[in-house]
Amino acid sequence: MAAKPLLWEALRLYISQDAYTFVSTESPSDSFTVDRDQGDIQVGVPGAKANATKTMDVHGILGLIKLHTTEFLIVITSRKKVAEVLGADIFMATDFRVLPVNREANPSLLRHPVEKTLLGLLKSHLYSAPFYFSYRYDLTSSLQRQNVVADASQPLWKRADDRFFWNRYLQTRLIEHTSANPSQDLSRFILPCIFGFLEVKSATINNRNFVLGLIARRSRHRVGTRYFSRGIDKEGNVSNFNETEQFVIVDPPSEGGAGGKVEGKVRMSYIQTRGSVPVFWAEINNLRYKPDLQIMDMPETAEATRRHFEDQVARYGDVYLVNLVNQKGYEKPVKEAYERAVDGLNNPQVHYTYYDFHHECKGMKFERVMDLIDRLHAKGLESDDYFLNDTTRQGQPVVRQQKSVVRTNCMDCLDRTNVVQGTLARWVLNDQLRAVGVLSKDEKVETHETFMHMYRNVWADHADVVSKAYSGTGALKTDFTRTGKRSKEGALQDGLNSITRYIKNNFYDGARQDAYDLFTGAWQPAHGLPNPDKRALLVRSMPWVFLFALTMIFASLILPRSSAATVATVAGTSTNEVARHGSAFLLLWSLVAAASFQYMVARGLDYVAWPTLNRPDGTIFYDGPGFSSGKRGRYGVINPLASQGQEQHAQRQAPVSNGRRGQAYSVEGKKLA
Repeated sequence: MAAKPLLWEALRLYISQDAYTFVSTESPSDSFTVDRDQGDIQVGVPGAKANATKTMDVHGILGLIKLHTTEFLIVITSRKKVAEVLGADIFMATDFRVLPVNREANPSLLRHPVEKTLLGLLKSHLYSAPFYFSYRYDLTSSLQRQNVVADASQPLWKRADDRFFWNRYLQTRLIEHTSANPSQDLSRFILPCIFGFLEVKSATINNRNFVLGLIARRSRHRVGTRYFSRGIDKEGNVSNFNETEQFVIVDPPSEGGAGGKVEGKVRMSYIQTRGSVPVFWAEINNLRYKPDLQIMDMPETAEATRRHFEDQVARYGDVYLVNLVNQKGYEKPVKEAYERAVDGLNNPQVHYTYYDFHHECKGMKFERVMDLIDRLHAKGLESDDYFLNDTTRQGQPVVRQQKSVVRTNCMDCLDRTNVVQGTLARWVLNDQLRAVGVLSKDEKVETHETFMHMYRNVWADHADVVSKAYSGTGALKTDFTRTGKRSKEGALQDGLNSITRYIKNNFYDGARQDAYDLFTGAWQPAHGLPNPDKRALLVRSMPWVFLFALTMIFASLILPRSSAATVATVAGTSTNEVARHGSAFLLLWSLVAAASFQYMVARGLDYVAWPTLNRPDGTIFYDGPGFSSGKRGRYGVINPLASQGQEQHAQRQAPVSNGRRGQAYSVEGKKLA
């Protein structure tokens, strides 16, 4: 049976000089307009569509966003059905229209440099982000959270989990209008989307059909890219926080034979989370392969960490922390800072486990991750701690609630984390399938090769999507996730991905961070204009000098050697003399290339593509207490905070509270008291 629609599934947009009018094709009496003069929203305006000069069919409204010169309306014009869950169709948005609200917004106005930049950021995010939505299913909430919703009559936007309601900022005006004017309810027009991953597969084991699904929900709080968003903020939000839900939908044995459609009378799910180490820390890009690592010993650290874990405990129950960062070398200070923060919690519902992934799995032996699960089991984690809802039971259909969660992290919360999460999910899946009779008591899914091929690939796809959103590339170590074995070819691919990450993280991620900040409201036009490029002409010119020098070197090496004799004959000089001139030419441009390269390395900070909306100067130039691995790439770099008053300086360096970046500092390689 199809789920009841909570939103209008098909809308017709009527465009006129005076207004944008949305009309439900399912219920033409339900409509609202956005006035193009004052920007006001009104419900059910008679004759609003009469003067329309253009119409278009849209599949949903992402929302409204104010840029520099005008407000813009964003609608979904194309979608792709990707799955069906419990009778509800799930879609991915594939195309959009961004429409200026102000009717005076002519092409010349929209070509204003600031507006053009902001529109470019907005569109780059729209076409790179995986947006999923449903008119009948709350994708922001797990099966367990959906089951405990107190009032099923609530509109979808009210039920939605605020953390994963990705376009919540864009929907602000529609939500505020509905809240302030109950008689002008727009709830069925307000479409929540998630940013993340979703894949649903049909499977058969032992002649029993079932549905396996995997959903990753990315938090909109403190969102960002790999090196521009680390750690925690004062509200307790952490970077790269993702909730992953693995669910199984099956019918009782008497109804689940081969070839039959799965109605989903029995539903099970298992939740895991990942998120950055919840202290104030950062990595400062400087063109080196490994950035400068900084840990900030802020007075707010204990309170921020407490808030984070109290929120996690309130939402999930007991929290089992799995820390995978290295215990030696570059990553060691992050491990120690995390452990100090956890020790200060004194919370009996927070259970910490350290696992040196690279040491324990040395030699590409990732199967040893099962040793970690044994440690977690010894601390109280059970494989039967998952949500199970058997709707065939009379009176009390919920059989089991998940009462704990495993929160895994490495430095990026990507590659090592993916391996651990996939192993944990498989451990629980075995117990789930035994509980409903798909597997016998001692049977494991690992013995069913067809299923395991599909299962591993779903988890590897999930790893790639989560990784791309944060690092810009697919995940590392996915050869193990896809095949269950580590290979030399996979290690080579990891090397290529690592090089790509270096290039993107240093030279392209500033714009990606800006796009995140713009879309989620972490930066708004009221905050000011994007920061212009204030570097000196010499600094800006040096990359071109370097490239020109490389071009000349390349040219000197590939020019035909036989031309030297011709030149010597025409000029009346010896071939040796011409060769000496050629060597001098090569030496000259080699020296120019070396000098310009050294100049750029010495001033590495000046050549990183920093965000321009929320430029992290407080992070880059913080000089407070804590640990720093160094201050490389700063020769001659101007500190924009140096000329500010002490009070303003402190405000810029304090941990931000806009739901995105925690701050860091740069003390030369020493731990301060």
